[in-house]
Order: sequence, then structure tokens, then C-alpha cells
Amino acid sequence: MAKKDDKTNVMRLLEQKKISYEAVSLDNADGLTGEEIAKALNEDPGQAFKTLVTTGKSGTHYVFVIPVASELNLKLAASAVSEKSIEMLKQKDLLPLTGYVHGGCSPIGMKKFFTTTIDSSALNYDEIYFSAGKIGHQVKVAISDIDKIIRVSYADVINH
Repeated sequence: MAKKDDKTNVMRLLEQKKISYEAVSLDNADGLTGEEIAKALNEDPGQAFKTLVTTGKSGTHYVFVIPVASELNLKLAASAVSEKSIEMLKQKDLLPLTGYVHGGCSPIGMKKFFTTTIDSSALNYDEIYFSAGKIGHQVKVAISDIDKIIRVSYADVINH
């Protein structure tokens, strides 16, 4: 577990729900891509996930968690959440909406609940890494534990 002063809100929420996790962090991660961070931490890039926030044609916001080396397929994503279309949330709107900054957005601990879809490739792993809510900080959580803290669904939402 992380040192007390390194603990993020995500880690505190996982502990509250008695969900075990492994915290990993990288100093000076500003400006690095998810792929670069995964490589620096010796993680399988397929097992390291990034959190993207989108807006549907209806105005509803959705969260997608996809492998760091992948791109969200907007058509597949819209279909997964039964929207006509979706688009990426503007970066300036991320912090006010979620409480997280670009590069440190986690699917856990957002200001309010959003429909969350994890790319089905995550099911190939027992555990996945995703942001701990702070740039350069990640948590590794068992796939079987994620739905104990947030409601998620799985769908194929990336470009192949």
C-alpha cells in the first residue's frame, strides 16, 4: 500500500470498501503518455487502462476505460451506451465535471456517478492498472473487485 502522504482519494475509497489494490507511482510523469508510463513501470500496456469522459448526443456524460495504447471507437462506444453519437468531453470541462485533471482521471471517485464502460479486453486479465486520481499514480485492482466500488459494464469500444 502507498505511504500515508501519497494516498489518493481513489486509494481511500478502495480501502473503505475493503478492496485490495497495489499502488504504483512514477515521479515526473507530467506530459508522459499512458503507454510511456506503463513502460516505465514495467506494466503490460494491454493491462494499463486510461479513463476517458465523453458526452452523448442526449447531453449525458459517459466514462470509458480503455487500454492506454488504444483509441476509443466513438461509434462502438455510442452503441454500447445506446446513444446516437458521442464525442470526447472538452479538456477544460473535465475538472469541473469529474474533480480530476487530464492525465489523472480515474473511474473511481468522480464528483458524481457516470455510466462506466470498460473495454472488454480487460477481461483477458485478472487485474488491470488505471489512474489513482493523480498524474503518475496508478492502482492495480482485480477485475472481479471493480464492480464492488462502481457499476460497470464491458463492451468492445476500441479501434482494432
